[in-house]
Amino acid sequence: IERDEQMNLPSIFLGFLARHATKFLAIGVLTGLFLPPLAEFMRPALVPAIFVNLMLALVRLDFGDVAGFLRRPVLLLLFTGFALFVSPVLMAGMAWTIGLPAGLATGLILMAASAPITTAATFALILGLDAAFAIAVTILTHLLLPFTLPAMALWLLDLELQISLVEFMGRLAFMIGGSFTLAVVVKRWLLPPARLRHHARHIDGLLVVGLMVVAIAIMDEVTDFFFDRPGFVVLTIAAAFIANAVLQVIGAVAFLPAGRKLAFTAGHMAGNCNMALILAVLANRAEMEVIIFFALAQLPMYMLPVIATRIYRRFL
Repeated sequence: IERDEQMNLPSIFLGFLARHATKFLAIGVLTGLFLPPLAEFMRPALVPAIFVNLMLALVRLDFGDVAGFLRRPVLLLLFTGFALFVSPVLMAGMAWTIGLPAGLATGLILMAASAPITTAATFALILGLDAAFAIAVTILTHLLLPFTLPAMALWLLDLELQISLVEFMGRLAFMIGGSFTLAVVVKRWLLPPARLRHHARHIDGLLVVGLMVVAIAIMDEVTDFFFDRPGFVVLTIAAAFIANAVLQVIGAVAFLPAGRKLAFTAGHMAGNCNMALILAVLANRAEMEVIIFFALAQLPMYMLPVIATRIYRRFL
Protein backbone atom coordinates (compact mmCIF):
# COMPACT_ATOMS: atom_id res chain seq x y z
CA ILE A 1 0.00 0.00 0.00
CA GLU A 2 2.83 2.38 0.88
CA ARG A 3 4.51 1.72 -2.48
CA ASP A 4 1.23 2.38 -4.34
CA GLU A 5 0.80 5.65 -2.46
CA GLN A 6 4.34 6.72 -3.40
CA MET A 7 3.71 5.81 -7.03
CA ASN A 8 0.54 7.91 -6.99
CA LEU A 9 2.26 10.99 -5.60
CA PRO A 10 3.29 12.32 -9.05
CA SER A 11 -0.26 11.79 -10.31
CA ILE A 12 -1.71 13.59 -7.30
CA PHE A 13 0.75 16.46 -7.74
CA LEU A 14 0.05 16.84 -11.48
CA GLY A 15 -3.67 16.75 -10.83
CA PHE A 16 -3.29 19.44 -8.16
CA LEU A 17 -1.34 21.62 -10.61
CA ALA A 18 -4.02 21.16 -13.26
CA ARG A 19 -6.82 22.13 -10.86
CA HIS A 20 -5.01 25.29 -9.76
CA ALA A 21 -3.29 26.08 -13.06
CA THR A 22 -3.95 29.83 -13.21
CA LYS A 23 -2.62 30.41 -9.69
CA PHE A 24 0.60 28.50 -10.38
CA LEU A 25 1.15 30.38 -13.65
CA ALA A 26 0.94 33.69 -11.80
CA ILE A 27 3.32 32.39 -9.12
CA GLY A 28 5.75 31.20 -11.81
CA VAL A 29 6.13 34.54 -13.55
CA LEU A 30 6.57 36.37 -10.22
CA THR A 31 9.15 33.79 -9.13
CA GLY A 32 11.29 34.60 -12.15
CA LEU A 33 11.02 38.30 -11.33
CA PHE A 34 11.94 38.01 -7.65
CA LEU A 35 14.58 35.26 -8.00
CA PRO A 36 16.94 36.46 -10.77
CA PRO A 37 19.50 33.63 -10.26
CA LEU A 38 16.75 31.06 -10.88
CA ALA A 39 15.63 32.89 -14.03
CA GLU A 40 19.21 32.96 -15.31
CA PHE A 41 19.67 29.25 -14.50
CA MET A 42 16.49 28.26 -16.35
CA ARG A 43 17.04 30.48 -19.39
CA PRO A 44 18.51 27.63 -21.53
CA ALA A 45 15.29 25.67 -20.98
CA LEU A 46 13.10 28.37 -22.55
CA VAL A 47 12.93 27.10 -26.15
CA PRO A 48 12.74 23.37 -25.21
CA ALA A 49 9.89 24.14 -22.80
CA ILE A 50 7.96 25.97 -25.53
CA PHE A 51 8.48 23.01 -27.88
CA VAL A 52 7.37 20.42 -25.32
CA ASN A 53 4.32 22.47 -24.35
CA LEU A 54 3.20 22.72 -27.96
CA MET A 55 3.65 18.96 -28.38
CA LEU A 56 1.66 18.17 -25.22
CA ALA A 57 -1.14 20.52 -26.29
CA LEU A 58 -1.30 18.69 -29.64
CA VAL A 59 -1.43 15.35 -27.82
CA ARG A 60 -4.47 16.55 -25.89
CA LEU A 61 -6.26 17.74 -29.05
CA ASP A 62 -8.61 15.86 -31.30
CA PHE A 63 -7.05 16.40 -34.73
CA GLY A 64 -10.48 16.00 -36.27
CA ASP A 65 -11.59 19.23 -34.60
CA VAL A 66 -8.59 21.09 -36.04
CA ALA A 67 -9.30 19.68 -39.51
CA GLY A 68 -12.89 20.91 -39.14
CA PHE A 69 -11.68 24.50 -38.88
CA LEU A 70 -9.34 24.04 -41.83
CA ARG A 71 -12.30 22.88 -43.92
CA ARG A 72 -14.21 26.02 -42.83
CA PRO A 73 -11.53 28.69 -43.23
CA VAL A 74 -13.69 31.83 -42.98
CA LEU A 75 -13.22 32.28 -39.23
CA LEU A 76 -9.52 31.49 -39.50
CA LEU A 77 -9.03 34.07 -42.23
CA LEU A 78 -11.05 36.70 -40.36
CA PHE A 79 -9.05 36.26 -37.18
CA THR A 80 -5.77 36.18 -39.10
CA GLY A 81 -6.61 39.52 -40.73
CA PHE A 82 -7.55 40.97 -37.36
CA ALA A 83 -4.42 39.69 -35.57
CA LEU A 84 -1.80 40.53 -38.21
CA PHE A 85 -3.21 43.77 -39.66
CA VAL A 86 -6.03 45.39 -37.65
CA SER A 87 -4.49 44.83 -34.21
CA PRO A 88 -1.13 46.59 -34.89
CA VAL A 89 -2.89 49.54 -36.53
CA LEU A 90 -5.13 49.95 -33.47
CA MET A 91 -2.13 49.65 -31.15
CA ALA A 92 -0.13 52.20 -33.14
CA GLY A 93 -3.02 54.65 -32.97
CA MET A 94 -3.31 54.25 -29.18
CA ALA A 95 0.47 54.50 -28.58
CA TRP A 96 0.86 57.63 -30.70
CA THR A 97 -2.22 59.28 -29.19
CA ILE A 98 -1.00 58.77 -25.63
CA GLY A 99 2.57 59.76 -26.52
CA LEU A 100 4.43 56.80 -25.02
CA PRO A 101 8.26 56.62 -25.01
CA ALA A 102 9.65 55.42 -28.34
CA GLY A 103 11.02 52.10 -27.08
CA LEU A 104 7.79 51.21 -25.31
CA ALA A 105 5.64 52.21 -28.31
CA THR A 106 7.82 50.10 -30.60
CA GLY A 107 7.44 47.09 -28.33
CA LEU A 108 3.66 47.46 -28.14
CA ILE A 109 3.24 47.77 -31.92
CA LEU A 110 5.57 44.84 -32.68
CA MET A 111 3.72 42.75 -30.10
CA ALA A 112 0.36 43.52 -31.70
CA ALA A 113 1.77 42.77 -35.17
CA SER A 114 2.95 39.30 -34.15
CA ALA A 115 1.06 36.02 -34.28
CA PRO A 116 -0.58 34.56 -31.15
CA ILE A 117 1.76 32.74 -28.78
CA THR A 118 2.73 29.21 -29.82
CA THR A 119 1.33 28.01 -26.49
CA ALA A 120 -2.13 29.41 -27.30
CA ALA A 121 -3.56 25.90 -27.44
CA THR A 122 -1.99 25.13 -24.05
CA PHE A 123 -3.67 28.14 -22.45
CA ALA A 124 -6.92 27.28 -24.23
CA LEU A 125 -6.90 23.80 -22.70
CA ILE A 126 -6.15 25.14 -19.23
CA LEU A 127 -8.82 27.86 -19.47
CA GLY A 128 -11.49 25.66 -21.06
CA LEU A 129 -11.49 27.50 -24.40
CA ASP A 130 -11.47 26.22 -27.99
CA ALA A 131 -8.02 24.61 -28.30
CA ALA A 132 -8.70 23.30 -31.82
CA PHE A 133 -9.36 26.82 -33.10
CA ALA A 134 -6.29 28.05 -31.22
CA ILE A 135 -3.92 25.55 -32.85
CA ALA A 136 -5.38 26.13 -36.33
CA VAL A 137 -4.90 29.88 -35.89
CA THR A 138 -1.38 29.36 -34.52
CA ILE A 139 -0.32 27.39 -37.60
CA LEU A 140 -1.84 29.77 -40.15
CA THR A 141 -0.65 33.02 -38.55
CA HIS A 142 2.89 31.74 -38.05
CA LEU A 143 3.10 30.68 -41.67
CA LEU A 144 2.09 34.19 -42.78
CA LEU A 145 4.11 36.11 -40.17
CA PRO A 146 7.41 36.24 -42.14
CA PHE A 147 5.54 38.12 -44.88
CA THR A 148 3.28 40.38 -42.77
CA LEU A 149 5.59 41.40 -39.89
CA PRO A 150 8.25 43.19 -42.00
CA ALA A 151 5.55 45.07 -43.93
CA MET A 152 3.77 46.25 -40.78
CA ALA A 153 7.04 47.18 -39.03
CA LEU A 154 8.18 49.23 -42.04
CA TRP A 155 4.78 50.92 -42.46
CA LEU A 156 4.02 51.71 -38.83
CA LEU A 157 7.53 52.14 -37.38
CA ASP A 158 9.75 52.78 -40.40
CA LEU A 159 11.76 49.82 -39.06
CA GLU A 160 13.39 47.36 -41.44
CA LEU A 161 13.53 43.82 -40.06
CA GLN A 162 16.40 41.84 -41.51
CA ILE A 163 14.50 38.56 -41.82
CA SER A 164 15.93 35.56 -43.62
CA LEU A 165 12.75 33.93 -44.89
CA VAL A 166 14.40 30.51 -45.17
CA GLU A 167 15.76 30.65 -41.62
CA PHE A 168 12.49 32.01 -40.21
CA MET A 169 10.40 29.34 -41.92
CA GLY A 170 12.91 26.70 -40.88
CA ARG A 171 12.48 27.61 -37.23
CA LEU A 172 8.71 27.52 -37.57
CA ALA A 173 8.86 24.17 -39.36
CA PHE A 174 10.96 22.74 -36.55
CA MET A 175 8.75 24.11 -33.77
CA ILE A 176 5.34 23.34 -35.28
CA GLY A 177 6.18 20.43 -37.59
CA GLY A 178 8.46 18.73 -35.08
CA SER A 179 5.97 19.00 -32.23
CA PHE A 180 3.14 17.79 -34.49
CA THR A 181 5.15 14.75 -35.61
CA LEU A 182 6.07 13.85 -32.04
CA ALA A 183 2.45 14.29 -30.93
CA VAL A 184 1.28 11.91 -33.67
CA VAL A 185 3.81 9.30 -32.51
CA VAL A 186 2.68 9.64 -28.88
CA LYS A 187 -1.03 9.47 -29.75
CA ARG A 188 -0.56 6.50 -32.08
CA TRP A 189 1.78 4.23 -30.10
CA LEU A 190 2.02 5.47 -26.51
CA LEU A 191 -1.34 6.98 -25.60
CA PRO A 192 -4.29 5.50 -27.51
CA PRO A 193 -7.67 7.21 -26.89
CA ALA A 194 -8.58 5.26 -23.74
CA ARG A 195 -5.23 5.88 -22.05
CA LEU A 196 -5.24 9.49 -23.23
CA ARG A 197 -8.58 10.12 -21.52
CA HIS A 198 -7.24 8.48 -18.36
CA HIS A 199 -4.10 10.64 -18.33
CA ALA A 200 -5.67 13.89 -19.55
CA ARG A 201 -5.41 15.56 -16.14
CA HIS A 202 -1.78 14.48 -15.80
CA ILE A 203 -0.93 16.00 -19.18
CA ASP A 204 -2.63 19.22 -18.14
CA GLY A 205 -0.41 19.24 -15.04
CA LEU A 206 2.68 18.81 -17.22
CA LEU A 207 1.48 21.73 -19.34
CA VAL A 208 1.40 23.90 -16.23
CA VAL A 209 4.95 22.83 -15.34
CA GLY A 210 6.14 23.73 -18.85
CA LEU A 211 4.47 27.13 -18.77
CA MET A 212 6.00 27.87 -15.36
CA VAL A 213 9.46 27.07 -16.78
CA VAL A 214 8.83 29.51 -19.64
CA ALA A 215 7.54 32.18 -17.25
CA ILE A 216 10.59 31.95 -14.97
CA ALA A 217 13.20 31.70 -17.73
CA ILE A 218 11.99 34.71 -19.72
CA MET A 219 12.46 37.02 -16.72
CA ASP A 220 16.24 36.79 -16.93
CA GLU A 221 17.89 40.28 -16.65
CA VAL A 222 14.61 42.08 -15.93
CA THR A 223 15.23 42.58 -12.20
CA ASP A 224 18.61 44.28 -12.76
CA PHE A 225 17.00 46.65 -15.27
CA PHE A 226 14.32 47.54 -12.71
CA PHE A 227 16.92 48.89 -10.26
CA ASP A 228 18.49 50.96 -13.04
CA ARG A 229 15.24 52.46 -14.44
CA PRO A 230 12.33 51.78 -12.06
CA GLY A 231 10.08 54.46 -13.57
CA PHE A 232 10.28 52.96 -17.06
CA VAL A 233 9.64 49.47 -15.69
CA VAL A 234 6.51 50.57 -13.81
CA LEU A 235 5.20 52.37 -16.91
CA THR A 236 5.96 49.31 -19.04
CA ILE A 237 4.12 46.94 -16.69
CA ALA A 238 1.05 49.22 -16.69
CA ALA A 239 1.11 49.51 -20.49
CA ALA A 240 1.51 45.74 -20.89
CA PHE A 241 -1.52 44.97 -18.69
CA ILE A 242 -3.70 47.61 -20.34
CA ALA A 243 -2.71 46.61 -23.89
CA ASN A 244 -3.28 42.91 -23.21
CA ALA A 245 -6.70 43.49 -21.64
CA VAL A 246 -7.84 45.96 -24.32
CA LEU A 247 -6.86 43.65 -27.19
CA GLN A 248 -8.60 40.74 -25.47
CA VAL A 249 -11.82 42.70 -25.09
CA ILE A 250 -11.74 44.00 -28.69
CA GLY A 251 -10.99 40.54 -30.06
CA ALA A 252 -13.73 38.88 -28.02
CA VAL A 253 -16.34 41.48 -28.97
CA ALA A 254 -15.39 41.31 -32.66
CA PHE A 255 -15.92 37.53 -32.78
CA LEU A 256 -18.91 37.30 -30.44
CA PRO A 257 -21.28 36.41 -33.34
CA ALA A 258 -19.33 33.13 -33.72
CA GLY A 259 -20.27 32.07 -30.18
CA ARG A 260 -18.96 32.86 -26.72
CA LYS A 261 -16.37 30.06 -26.52
CA LEU A 262 -14.76 30.95 -29.83
CA ALA A 263 -15.02 34.68 -29.05
CA PHE A 264 -13.19 34.27 -25.73
CA THR A 265 -10.57 32.15 -27.51
CA ALA A 266 -10.09 34.84 -30.16
CA GLY A 267 -9.84 37.51 -27.47
CA HIS A 268 -7.24 35.58 -25.51
CA MET A 269 -5.10 35.07 -28.62
CA ALA A 270 -5.47 38.72 -29.67
CA GLY A 271 -4.03 39.92 -26.37
CA ASN A 272 -1.27 37.32 -25.99
CA CYS A 273 1.19 37.49 -28.88
CA ASN A 274 4.43 35.72 -29.74
CA MET A 275 7.26 38.10 -28.88
CA ALA A 276 9.97 35.44 -28.65
CA LEU A 277 10.06 35.07 -32.43
CA ILE A 278 10.43 38.83 -32.88
CA LEU A 279 13.36 38.84 -30.46
CA ALA A 280 14.94 36.02 -32.42
CA VAL A 281 14.53 38.05 -35.61
CA LEU A 282 15.85 41.30 -34.17
CA ALA A 283 18.76 39.54 -32.43
CA ASN A 284 21.36 42.14 -31.36
CA ARG A 285 19.51 44.97 -33.11
CA ALA A 286 16.72 45.12 -30.55
CA GLU A 287 16.68 48.13 -28.20
CA MET A 288 16.95 47.25 -24.51
CA GLU A 289 13.59 48.96 -23.87
CA VAL A 290 11.93 46.63 -26.40
CA ILE A 291 13.55 43.55 -24.85
CA ILE A 292 12.40 44.60 -21.37
CA PHE A 293 8.86 45.22 -22.65
CA PHE A 294 8.72 41.75 -24.22
CA ALA A 295 9.81 40.22 -20.91
CA LEU A 296 7.44 42.27 -18.73
CA ALA A 297 4.57 41.62 -21.15
CA GLN A 298 4.66 38.06 -19.81
CA LEU A 299 3.22 39.34 -16.52
CA PRO A 300 -0.32 39.93 -17.84
CA MET A 301 -0.01 36.82 -20.00
CA TYR A 302 0.42 34.67 -16.89
CA MET A 303 -1.51 36.70 -14.31
CA LEU A 304 -4.67 37.81 -16.12
CA PRO A 305 -5.93 34.20 -16.53
CA VAL A 306 -6.57 34.18 -12.76
CA ILE A 307 -9.30 36.76 -13.41
CA ALA A 308 -10.26 35.64 -16.91
CA THR A 309 -10.98 32.06 -15.93
CA ARG A 310 -13.77 33.25 -13.60
CA ILE A 311 -15.29 35.25 -16.45
CA TYR A 312 -15.10 32.25 -18.79
CA ARG A 313 -16.74 29.94 -16.25
CA ARG A 314 -19.54 32.42 -15.67
CA PHE A 315 -20.44 32.92 -19.32
CA LEU A 316 -19.59 29.57 -20.93
